[in-house]
Amino acid sequence: MARRRSPDRLPQIIDAAIEVFIRKGYRRTQMSDVARAAGVSQGSLYNYVESKDALFYLIIDRGLTDGPLPAALELPIRTPSLADTLARLRVRINSELAVPELERALTRTSVADPRDELETIVRRYYAGVERVGRGLDLIERSAVDLPELAQLFYIERRRSLIAQLGKYLEGRIRMGAVRPLPDVPTTARLILETVVWFARHRHNSPDSAMISDAAALETTVDFLVSGLLAYPSPATSSRPKRSPPGSQLHAGPKLQ
Repeated sequence: MARRRSPDRLPQIIDAAIEVFIRKGYRRTQMSDVARAAGVSQGSLYNYVESKDALFYLIIDRGLTDGPLPAALELPIRTPSLADTLARLRVRINSELAVPELERALTRTSVADPRDELETIVRRYYAGVERVGRGLDLIERSAVDLPELAQLFYIERRRSLIAQLGKYLEGRIRMGAVRPLPDVPTTARLILETVVWFARHRHNSPDSAMISDAAALETTVDFLVSGLLAYPSPATSSRPKRSPPGSQLHAGPKLQ
């Protein structure tokens, strides 16, 4: 007899699995834990994924996007190798947390409006971190148990972004747009960590309820940009607040 699968049940399983893995970590999570959280039997869970590793691959993929499930998704998801899971994570991170404005800025030899350029870069990164915050919680919690995951997320991805930001800052210092800094790599790290805390980690802090999403975003942008520029932009105070770059492209539910 063919095993029955409800097409509406898989998003529920994915959502429950993300929460369980965040709470318990990769090693301590059992399939029975996920089945219980999703409100299905453990046997039913295997209709959708072949194993815990297959489930982890699925939530690594779906936890970093708010897009719909592929229409032709083949179930049950087969057990992947760890290399396959890491490769999928790399694709998702590079896609969802891309900062194309930073990449374009690195190609310029001059800039007409340094404030607008830097503000756009900060807003883009903030929007990406905020959008996939719960997926990033999943990665950080799982990296405790999987050194390969920690290597990809902290060493490969974060250090690469710090290097890009550092190169950008050095270029703008030479132009006179950004003030001289005590240590450029440390400043780049401060930018990233400030964005990550206000866009994401504050949601896990019991004493941050008084900070609205809008206040967190605008304060982060204002503080970082104003603190880095060598001189103020004459039209700063009259500028309207802007939506994060790409915000119109992601109208789905926010992961936070």
